[in-house]
Amino acid sequence: MDTRYLDDLFPGQHFKTPGITLTEADIIDFDLRYDPQPFHLDVNAAAESPYGGLIASGFQSLALCFRLFIQSGMLAESSMGSPGIDELRWLAPVRPGDTLHTEIEVIEVRPSKSKLDRGIARLRYHAVNQRGEVVLTLIINHLLRRRTA
Repeated sequence: MDTRYLDDLFPGQHFKTPGITLTEADIIDFDLRYDPQPFHLDVNAAAESPYGGLIASGFQSLALCFRLFIQSGMLAESSMGSPGIDELRWLAPVRPGDTLHTEIEVIEVRPSKSKLDRGIARLRYHAVNQRGEVVLTLIINHLLRRRTA
């Protein structure tokens, strides 16, 4: 995919990534390192939890959602990082065997007034499972290069 610069984006534009399937091993491996709670690590403890079974960490779902979009290469030459994330919400658990993809909507494009070579694109991310359920949402403020300064 061709790189998109700030100047190439406009509010209302949509993008969709391919999916990725999480295995039980993926979930446990991530959570052993980053979110070691029983409902993420122990199948028996998870069965007795309010979730009724093993679930992925919301942080893993967030990282995968972001990774899927970044791996598309759309921002490969234009990305300069991010000043932050807004409105992060975990809406539904992600379980072993779930396949997630990311749907992205451009909600705002704002050229910098002081640095003419860049600006901020606010993108709304939705992580969606194979049943069409939105499992998380967030807005990332992407600092992007402009095609023309």
